Amino acid sequence: MMKRVALITTGGTIASKHNEEGRLSSGAMSGEELKDLLELPNDIEIDIFSMVQKPSMHITFEDLDGIREKINELFENNLTDGVVVTHGTDSLEESAYFFDLTINNSRPIVVTGSQRSPEQLGSDAFINLRHAIYCASDDQLRKIGTVVVFNERIFAAQYVKKEHASNIQGFNAFGFGYLGIIDNDKIYLHQRPVINEKHLPRQEIIPKVEIVKCYLNCDDTLIKACIDKNVNGIILEGVGRGQVSPLMMPAIRDAINQGIHIVITTSSEEGAVYPTYDYIGSAYDLYQAGVILGKDYDSKKSSYQTAVNTSC
Repeated sequence: MMKRVALITTGGTIASKHNEEGRLSSGAMSGEELKDLLELPNDIEIDIFSMVQKPSMHITFEDLDGIREKINELFENNLTDGVVVTHGTDSLEESAYFFDLTINNSRPIVVTGSQRSPEQLGSDAFINLRHAIYCASDDQLRKIGTVVVFNERIFAAQYVKKEHASNIQGFNAFGFGYLGIIDNDKIYLHQRPVINEKHLPRQEIIPKVEIVKCYLNCDDTLIKACIDKNVNGIILEGVGRGQVSPLMMPAIRDAINQGIHIVITTSSEEGAVYPTYDYIGSAYDLYQAGVILGKDYDSKKSSYQTAVNTSC
């Protein structure tokens, strides 16, 4: 039975061309151009939607919301077996997690990109896109949420991170590994997530959430700036079990008293925030002040979860 996959393109390196100076113009190619260049699989029916043509750091919440609506629309017609979204790698993990949080459907949603443009020697654009399309058409990937396919590996959106700035082995999931592999266009799924988060409803106005990285002798400058800008939420990227500099605590308490939601995460690649210690600036001190403990989420994933959660 022929499968049908929707290919939504948003720009990035995978859709880039060299300009006159020899540098890459990210997102220069439309989905149709990408299809003609990369010889997509001919045993799967592919519908192409060129929605955005941007570098990934130019993507906005409005762009993502439009893509979310398009994916829901495609699934409503019951003609689409799965969706592939091509995306620049710099913010790919964030967008994938946004879709994971906001789209409630059992059919596969696969996000992919490339570290090298289609015109570069040794480009990974073709193989990543080809593998993503096969994954989106495979029933094994149903009911596991949004995944990222990169360099023959399948990753859960919740934990995937860009691990290298330029190498074609660009993504990893520290501590959890990949869910499966693609070998000669065949999908081999070795594990499935056993904890499925609830899907969060999207609200009309996305709250303003800022990330503040914590480090030795860090003071309250950035916390005060967030208060002055009337943000709705702050993600603290603490250290270890979720500690911050004691110099930050007065401003943190002030922000909470003004109704700003604050979440503490850790900069460690593995392990969760936990109120182990009892001193000023510890996770326990933060919790006592009203800060939300961010489990093992990284700061960017926590930011997205906070931004789409209507409780904020």
